[in-house]
Amino acid sequence: MNTVDGLVIIIYFLLLIFVGILGSRRAKTSEDYIVAGRNLGFTMYLTCLAAVILGGASTIGTARLGYEFGLSGLWLVAMLGLGIVVMGIFFSKKIFSLKVLTISQMLTERYNAQTGVISALVAAIYAMMVSVTQVIGMGTVLHVLLGWNLTFSMIIGGTIALSYTILGGMWSVTMTDIVQFIIMTIGIFAIMLPMSLSKAGGWSNLQAELPTSYFGISSIGGMEIFQYFLLFCLGMVVAQDIWQRLFTARTLKVARLGTLGAGIYSLFYAIAISIIGMCAFVAIPALNDPQTAFTSMALETLPTGILGIVLASVLSALMSTSSGTLLASSTLIVNDIIKPLVPSMSEKIFLKASRFTTLATGVVTMIFAVWIQDVLVALDVAYAVLSGSLFFPIVFGFFWRKATSKAAFFSILLSAAVILIGLVVQGITATEPIVYGLITSFISFVTISLTSKQTQISTNPKLPKKQSVS
Repeated sequence: MNTVDGLVIIIYFLLLIFVGILGSRRAKTSEDYIVAGRNLGFTMYLTCLAAVILGGASTIGTARLGYEFGLSGLWLVAMLGLGIVVMGIFFSKKIFSLKVLTISQMLTERYNAQTGVISALVAAIYAMMVSVTQVIGMGTVLHVLLGWNLTFSMIIGGTIALSYTILGGMWSVTMTDIVQFIIMTIGIFAIMLPMSLSKAGGWSNLQAELPTSYFGISSIGGMEIFQYFLLFCLGMVVAQDIWQRLFTARTLKVARLGTLGAGIYSLFYAIAISIIGMCAFVAIPALNDPQTAFTSMALETLPTGILGIVLASVLSALMSTSSGTLLASSTLIVNDIIKPLVPSMSEKIFLKASRFTTLATGVVTMIFAVWIQDVLVALDVAYAVLSGSLFFPIVFGFFWRKATSKAAFFSILLSAAVILIGLVVQGITATEPIVYGLITSFISFVTISLTSKQTQISTNPKLPKKQSVS
């Protein structure tokens, strides 16, 4: 990579740190640090939500799928977008009205403290594993660009995202996400997509050079599409990092319209990145590692200076999701696990604990990234546990009055165990463990709820009556 491009990326990193420092000045209370004071307008909310959705797997992973399967590689991100649209239509009003900070807090108020703690552990692991995918993606990009050791590249990229997240929490994340969204949109849609098509000889040449299957939207396979639905569409509805962004909206109208807008934007992003992967297959047909399809295509296609902007856009997508999920994981740990043990915790101590926990989570994230080193594998593990364990307890908690505390607790425990055992036995890319987990969660939840007796009222008036065993 040319020195000019390297300077562009370094300047971008410095800009993020500077914006992160500005954001830290606004983080005076726990709500400032965790949900940006619940004060974001439509434009800021939409851009920040889109930025956290579209990260490493969305960019690096979808380009890889486009390289291997063609247009049907869009399903990964399309299911993320569909999940966000479902949330906007059916859940945004219910979630926004709760005025809580985490998913686990909602489950505590709907069921009991034990359910809140176990859900916090599951959701925190999910958020951390999504951060792992972003660190792997950052490492892959920097490794290809600069020729650095992959492990060293992961540590450098992860450390930068971790630094500004620790400084100002959600305000820093929000302000950097706006910058990242702008760079990401320009880099992908205005530069990378048209120049990739040009390099591949245009759409007509793609049709001539690629197999016919590359233009079918189902060629990736029905089972793979179904797996993406279970993982990503359902996962978006119950993801702490997404809920936490929704809580930053100033009004319900902002939350609902911004969520729908981010979902639609995700679909266009999915199509663009898949086509870039297809172009890479034509231009560079013998890649040793398809995971490098996007960065290799950028190096092959873009002129000096422009290359730096586009690669900064990729790093934008990675860092925005990484910072959001790091914050989500640390919020769950501090708010739902540590704080209940120290009920007298002051605002000042809460902020210090949040920053320290974010640091610790970031270090563990980088260790896991170095160990796993495959962006799609890490993403599959994260969403498998999340979707299979928490989807039914949360949905039933909103819509079914007979849902009980005992049912919620045991369904989470049993489904998580089934999923993890299934992933060990059948492999971490298998679809069946997710299906088994969802079935286990549904059957155990319904069965136990129907045999439990209502004795209490929910502590939150926006939730149905709490059910428990008398």
